[in-house]
Amino acid sequence: MNEVAKITTAKDWASDQEVRWCPGCGDYAVLKAVQRTMPDLGTAREKTVFISGIGCSSRFPYYMASYGFHTIHGRACAVATGTKLANPELDVWIITGDGDALSIGGNHTMHLLRRNLDCQLLLFNNEIYGLTKGQYSPTSRIGTRSPSTPFGSVDRPANPCAFALGSGARFVARGIDVHKNLVDVLKAAHAHRGSSFVEIYQNCVVYNDDVFASFTDKGVAAEKQLWLVAGEKMLFAGGSKGLALDMDRHMLKVVEGDSDEVLVHDPRNRAVAHMLAEMPAASFPVALGVLYEDPAPTFDSAVLVQNEAASKGKTADLQALVSKGQTWMVEKEPRPE
Repeated sequence: MNEVAKITTAKDWASDQEVRWCPGCGDYAVLKAVQRTMPDLGTAREKTVFISGIGCSSRFPYYMASYGFHTIHGRACAVATGTKLANPELDVWIITGDGDALSIGGNHTMHLLRRNLDCQLLLFNNEIYGLTKGQYSPTSRIGTRSPSTPFGSVDRPANPCAFALGSGARFVARGIDVHKNLVDVLKAAHAHRGSSFVEIYQNCVVYNDDVFASFTDKGVAAEKQLWLVAGEKMLFAGGSKGLALDMDRHMLKVVEGDSDEVLVHDPRNRAVAHMLAEMPAASFPVALGVLYEDPAPTFDSAVLVQNEAASKGKTADLQALVSKGQTWMVEKEPRPE
């Protein structure tokens, strides 16, 4: 382990910049969770970079005492890919939002996940465009009233985890901004080699307050949250309910009590992961924690191996490269204007 990383604390990862989000914003909780997580990861600050796009969440790099890059709308994944390939030793974190990653940046997000670049992608999902004053976003629910949908949105919302699975992601997880388990989810994402996709339910107190209250309020949390643990049964509501397979309809169902029928969580089962990601909120709990993990070779490691093989026995010569192929010399002087 890097000796510098051993002595860091959460305060060491906090920059000297004033944190400027709306009072009560869920982004504060996510920032604190990341800062608490970093000292335990064995990564030095000078080998860590946070890359963001555009949105409220994308101010994140300013608040981390590491390298950072606040890029342009939807392009964080593209910049992160170039960064990792240019310097494979860097620990790359991508900070993005539901609008940034799934609207203008949807194609970049998809390609990053299918390529399996070794990085962590944290998608802050507040189901709204907060920075640009509350327009509906790709994850906003049907009926959402906003400045851009005054009569209620008629769009079917995107499901970030289902999108990630469909894009070929090898690690897909969910967390909640203020939940104590978020740190464990972040550690699991970092331990995974490849693209780690983490959707974080993040409350926007100004434009979409309490949109997740149906499963985050203390009075309903136990009944509506299913925290997945590899090798353990899918139980919730204090162990009084569980998830099982409805073999007739080939889908999940809620069963009473702890029985042999209750499924044991296997993160490598992609089919069940899809079912967990898409459970209807009205009749099922929300699946949280690591939904899917099945490691595969990373894009950056494959590129490095290919580059080493291509350059073996060759000497770098920029002039020879520039002169290669068709070249010509301009003999005449430019005509005077």
